[in-house]
Amino acid sequence: QVQLAESGGGLVQAGDSLRLSCTTSGRTLNGYAMAWFRQAPGNEREYVSGFSRTGGYTYYADSVRGRFTISRDNGKNTLYLQMNNLKPEDAAVYYCAASRSVITSQLRNHRAYDSWGQGTLVTVSS
Repeated sequence: QVQLAESGGGLVQAGDSLRLSCTTSGRTLNGYAMAWFRQAPGNEREYVSGFSRTGGYTYYADSVRGRFTISRDNGKNTLYLQMNNLKPEDAAVYYCAASRSVITSQLRNHRAYDSWGQGTLVTVSS
């Protein structure tokens, strides 16, 4: 497992942008599948975006494609999520997750990840 810490959440208005960051405990991101999930009150944890273990594939949920961009800086051991044109339905706690063992078909399954951050809250007012 790897220790993860998210930051960058906050209160914004609809149409605004935020960039979330996820830093590791000094360990490299190489070889890890990395993902962003979110969870709104009363809802299940939802996959937002992620990289496969090799970094060769990038995935987005349909609800965020074209508005959110995931990126990683291996030199800084940091994962980012740039969120543009935020909507009230994007409001949730956003979590960073990592796994060295998740297979491609399970990348969207939160149960396949064994390392999680504490989450960062995103609130979007209409």
